[in-house]
Amino acid sequence: MHIGLVGLGRMGGNMRDRLRAAGVAVTGYDQNPDLSDVASIAQLVDAIGDGGPRVVWVMVPAGEITESVVADVASRLGAGDVIIDGGNSNYKDDLRRAAALAERDIHYVDAGVSGGIWGKENGYGLMVGGDASVVDMLMPVFDALRPDGPREEGFVHAGPVGAGHYAKMVHNGIEYGIMQAYAEGYEILAARSDLLPDVSKVFQAWQRGTVVRSWLLELLVKALNFDDDLSEIQGYVADSGEGRWTVQEAIDLAVPAPVISASLFARFDSRQEESPAMKAVAALREQFGGHAVKRTADG
Repeated sequence: MHIGLVGLGRMGGNMRDRLRAAGVAVTGYDQNPDLSDVASIAQLVDAIGDGGPRVVWVMVPAGEITESVVADVASRLGAGDVIIDGGNSNYKDDLRRAAALAERDIHYVDAGVSGGIWGKENGYGLMVGGDASVVDMLMPVFDALRPDGPREEGFVHAGPVGAGHYAKMVHNGIEYGIMQAYAEGYEILAARSDLLPDVSKVFQAWQRGTVVRSWLLELLVKALNFDDDLSEIQGYVADSGEGRWTVQEAIDLAVPAPVISASLFARFDSRQEESPAMKAVAALREQFGGHAVKRTADG
């Protein structure tokens, strides 16, 4: 199989490498010519040929950029071809795009992708929405990207178009809550430096045998080993959309979600005052996703 991949940034470039290592041919395009295999999206579509359904995976930031790229790619595809949106789009946008593309017999698949900058090595958790026959045709791509082991532990065909990004939206809402709990625990522990002189060792000890162990905990330990008091990071934490959408969906469905809601509001609070807890959340986002952080003068 030969696919096109638009967007070779923090995740897209690593995805290209993982796909190629698994034997999937990939032609990538990025606005940065140093990363790109071709000079334009037009050349990318030409490169993947017309011997069968052409598949283009779009891996760019959600919103207007995704809208523009999907429209550009679609203008160069035909009946039976496939566009995969692997960014963090709102599932309602998926429904609209899929309906518009269906009028031209172009298939649309939404893929929620988790794994951050570590996915090249560890594999990516995939939550996919789309027609079953199209998803089945794309399984060599998904199998190459997902973690090793049983398929059902790193991949789910969650349902029709929109289901993949809906699942990823809730996944990220949960992620907000978990990170906030670790961060608040860090602040409480750090406040008693007279009793606990090395908080990082406490978190390190929690990595095995405890009920709070997780990959996020391991990444917090990594961050603390690099900067034990997080003095090099400002306690400013952005939110990329999914947390807000999860809270709004909970409101629309009348589902109580106090933890996720509180973690979202804590991020808003981080933009108003310095907070050790939000330093920890910022450090975690940098560790797992390579997200930008604001450095202090010392950092």
